[in-house]
Amino acid sequence: MQILQSIEQFEELRNGAPVIFEFTADWCGDCRFIDPFMPEVVEKFTDFTFYKVDRDRFIDLCIDLGIIGIPSFLAYESGVELGRFVSKDRKTQEEIEQFIATLK
Repeated sequence: MQILQSIEQFEELRNGAPVIFEFTADWCGDCRFIDPFMPEVVEKFTDFTFYKVDRDRFIDLCIDLGIIGIPSFLAYESGVELGRFVSKDRKTQEEIEQFIATLK
């Protein structure tokens, strides 16, 4: 999984090939919970490129996108939002995989 570096990169990525953004923060316990299995999720869904978005670094972007809890996921392709899995609840590997499976 790659790390988002700038707002410009975000705009470029969401307007291109299928991408999933994982919104996260270092202090978030539920975000740390999913870290061990996210590489497996990324390997299963090779149709998407995955990027981590640091909520604290990109707080204005999170506000603009309505990211109210973390970890949360937002998927785009060619500028179109394919889906969002946004909540403050802890997410399991199964829930994340089910969300991604519904995107195409």
